[in-house]
Amino acid sequence: MTSEHLTLSEEVADALAAGRPVVALESTLLAHGLPPGRNLEVGRRLERVVRDGGAVPATVAVLDGRALVGLTPDQLERVCDAGLAKLSLRDLGPAVGLGGSGATTVASTAALADAAGVRVFATGGLGGVHHPLPGETVTWDVSADLGVLAKVATLVVCSGVKSILDIPATLEVLETNSVAVLGYRTDDFPAFYRRSSGLPVSRRVDDPKQAAAAYAAHRALAGSGALLANPVPEAHELDAELHDRLLAEGLELLRTRGVQGSDVTPVLLEHFHTASGGVSLDANEELVVANAALGTEVAASLSELAR
Repeated sequence: MTSEHLTLSEEVADALAAGRPVVALESTLLAHGLPPGRNLEVGRRLERVVRDGGAVPATVAVLDGRALVGLTPDQLERVCDAGLAKLSLRDLGPAVGLGGSGATTVASTAALADAAGVRVFATGGLGGVHHPLPGETVTWDVSADLGVLAKVATLVVCSGVKSILDIPATLEVLETNSVAVLGYRTDDFPAFYRRSSGLPVSRRVDDPKQAAAAYAAHRALAGSGALLANPVPEAHELDAELHDRLLAEGLELLRTRGVQGSDVTPVLLEHFHTASGGVSLDANEELVVANAALGTEVAASLSELAR
């Protein structure tokens, strides 16, 4: 993406020029994944966690036809106000070309971060392959996140994928597209609110330096993206019985409302947050904060490797 369409904040540009660590953060989590008020608190907390770890936060969004990597405090507040569209990679060009605004998903954030030269991106959960709708045997509902990581060599630090998804199929698509799946201090792929999906990761790493070394070599040799799957902190993992009940209720809600596509995750999250009395909301916040902290450590290790 040319500089005509991409704007780096002065802080981000200076850090990249000096070889200092930078961590990208998405904005759809703030605009669509968290309730008003709390979203701004979380957005500020994420940036603070990155700064406290010695890196520069680069929250990504599109505002008034400009793709921004790194936001001012006023821009962050604007992202957290109601009304911003949800922009995946397919939506970036029209939004930028027509002077629009929107919050970036995992797919579009990863692409913009890579275009800016930011290698590490911390988020909550990755999109994936959905289960077929009732009466169907196959689905074409596959998140753009997977296709983007096939061609954009970003390291995405996340807590796996949500349990509503077809996790085995998602892992197969990642494998087909040569996306490395690293488990951080775990042999199991996480399932967002739950620490394990019962499925293995392709490689385990036990400290940020190992993660940085594995990713740097993967980027050089494969040219595709990588996941660093970091389970939700144990103290905030949802109780299995509560999780399964909320999931069953959420799936039924999706079925009765006929919810499909990009609306699935927001509707499901809203049900989890409401029906759990805020317990899942706390888990959501704490897992993304933990991922931002880990991403900061890995970004620092990558800077050391580059030096």
